[in-house]
Amino acid sequence: MRLTLLGTDSQAGRCPTLYATDRDTYVIQGWTVTDPEALSDLQNVLEGETFVEVPKALLRFAEGDYGKAEH
Repeated sequence: MRLTLLGTDSQAGRCPTLYATDRDTYVIQGWTVTDPEALSDLQNVLEGETFVEVPKALLRFAEGDYGKAEH
């Protein structure tokens, strides 16, 4: 899998960051969800899945061109 940086709301290269893959999916770099109450609300969790939290504003980069990184 190859990643293309789409954009970040971070300062000084810290997360959160959104990437597009060459498999028509996204990879999101964010904060690990560890809150027990939040984790108990998740449904149909498969082995090997993990969960990250990102600001809603980060998803604006998903609408952009895959080859153009915005910082």
